[in-house]
Amino acid sequence: LRFPSVADNSFLITISDRTVSGLIHRDPMVGPWQVPVADAAVTLAGYRSYCGEAMAIGERSPIAVIDPVASARMAVGEALTNLRSANVSALGDVKLCANWMAATGTQGESLGLYEAVRTVAMDMCLKLGISIPVGKDSLSMSTRWQSDDGKANQVDSPVSLIVTAFARLHDVRGSMTPQLVDGDGTELLLIDLGAGQNRMGMSVLHQTKGYVSQPVPDVDNVDLLEAFFDSIGELRHRQLILSYHDRSDGGLFTTLCEMAFAGRVGLSIEIDRCVDPVCYFFNEELGAVIQVQSDECIEVFEVFDEFGIGSLVSRIGQPISGEAIEVIVAGHQIFSGSRVQLHRTWSELTWKLQSLRDNALQAQQEYDRILDSADPGLSFSDWDDWFESTGGETESPIVAPLFVAGARPKLAVLREQGVNGQVEMAAAFDRAGFATVDVVMTDLVNGDFSLSEFSGIAMGGGFSFGDVFGAGRGWASMILRNSRLRDMFESYFASQSTFAFGVCNGCQVMAALHEIIPGAKCWPQFLRNQSQQFESRLVMAQVVEGNSILTQGMHGKSVPVVVAHGEGNAQFRSSSDYLELTKNNQIAFRYVDNYGRPTDDYPFNPNGSYGSVAGVTSIDGRVTAMMPHPERVFRNVQYSWCDARGGDDSPWMALFRNARQWLE
Repeated sequence: LRFPSVADNSFLITISDRTVSGLIHRDPMVGPWQVPVADAAVTLAGYRSYCGEAMAIGERSPIAVIDPVASARMAVGEALTNLRSANVSALGDVKLCANWMAATGTQGESLGLYEAVRTVAMDMCLKLGISIPVGKDSLSMSTRWQSDDGKANQVDSPVSLIVTAFARLHDVRGSMTPQLVDGDGTELLLIDLGAGQNRMGMSVLHQTKGYVSQPVPDVDNVDLLEAFFDSIGELRHRQLILSYHDRSDGGLFTTLCEMAFAGRVGLSIEIDRCVDPVCYFFNEELGAVIQVQSDECIEVFEVFDEFGIGSLVSRIGQPISGEAIEVIVAGHQIFSGSRVQLHRTWSELTWKLQSLRDNALQAQQEYDRILDSADPGLSFSDWDDWFESTGGETESPIVAPLFVAGARPKLAVLREQGVNGQVEMAAAFDRAGFATVDVVMTDLVNGDFSLSEFSGIAMGGGFSFGDVFGAGRGWASMILRNSRLRDMFESYFASQSTFAFGVCNGCQVMAALHEIIPGAKCWPQFLRNQSQQFESRLVMAQVVEGNSILTQGMHGKSVPVVVAHGEGNAQFRSSSDYLELTKNNQIAFRYVDNYGRPTDDYPFNPNGSYGSVAGVTSIDGRVTAMMPHPERVFRNVQYSWCDARGGDDSPWMALFRNARQWLE
């Protein structure tokens, strides 16, 4: 579980912006506790539909040390078993991108490359009906040097293939995840495409012991892979699968542990026949584990029999409440452990690297989250009435009549060089009944637009000026030091019939413009995160009872929201400023933990903001600035995890509808 290809890699995942565009449905993080175990990435094709795309990766480079041809076949197989978690209609819809690497010119490597390419193209893709329209090769994977003592040295990389499988989706909502569903009456089934061979060569277990071993896993029968793909598709169509995870690095034991981590449940694994437990639980043959309802098992097995792979499917146990993970083989308990301790072991790599690279105290706080077995995780429980009222409706009854009348007030989505969050911001306001206009700062400088034309302005997030530190303050300085722009913005903020909204980079800009925004003199600065890293997470934010025109009807409620910033640490110029904001009801949003309590603890408060401040508003409530990104999750389908209830609108859509209603 500590091996890098198996272990929790959150230390890499949380420092990259995974939600930009607001078109992300499935990122690596899974479930209410955001565990990075997703099999495939899923993106939306637009802001109004459920169509999209799925992508998944396969690679088995260590096998190439023994058998480059088997390594290539396994890479394709792994890409397909990963991609199967998404709602791909048919195998023929899948395309592959092949990235080949080899040390050509080294003895035997060119032949190995030729044979690997040939088997993928002719023995697999041709039979599966899959094309490879694009690829790349790096054929100089050899390094030679001379040491100080004159000795010649050479290191050659084995022939390896990195496969990216991708496909269009008619509906992204059919995607499955490894998150186990807690509760009685479910079974775990193993689909073993290795047909019981349990080949251990170059497995993670052997690598941890320093073994270079064979035989290695392989795709012996392409027809089995096709039957697997089609049978899982049929089970998904019948809605018989509760959770899904492919078997890969680390083998079956790792697969089961990761599913338990994502669902925060225990496991009772029972194999009712004599098997070699090491080979059975740690081989890395192709396959998958699915969770199904116990009373639907007969139908599930009938489907597998229909596709000719019923003999490869077996019951292996069930999830249980609590923390125990136990393994019983032929009536004998061979392992018993704590899910919490196994999860800690799995996350140890991330904790140690974060402790060295980032803020060590915060790394410890995040690592210790695993110890809280009562942690309820992310929740939409405060929004029960919202889900009941929105149902499956696309438009709110509050603004629907305005659409009929054609009354769409103009809103300027402002951006500067490098900003990349303007499209999702425009989509959210457009959905609320605005006519959004893309306005670049040079448009204002050149006189192509004037802010007086607009009822509202919104500044989106992104990487202005190449995302240098203090970019928001740089953008604000451009406004403050240009007399034309300063007068224009000052006049706009002073008007009583307009509103302004800033998110992320836009929040930083507005905070730096506090001197020309009436009622904003006590706003904080937004400085470098305490973690010293860019933070990209799904966290809980509470809407504070305050003045903002955007939050009416939302006060006191908490809801998950995306954060993606490196400088969101709200720091006040004096303690009196914070007290003044609180007194005047100008704090609009706070970070809260999963229990709904305002917190300074990381990563619930991802940037270390004083007073857990996530957003502020002016005294009259017309100007609101916040670091989180509600515009990236204004639809439920944009969340990496969301409550299963409700229609299309997420609770954050209320912000944008409130703006339209206020103008009316």
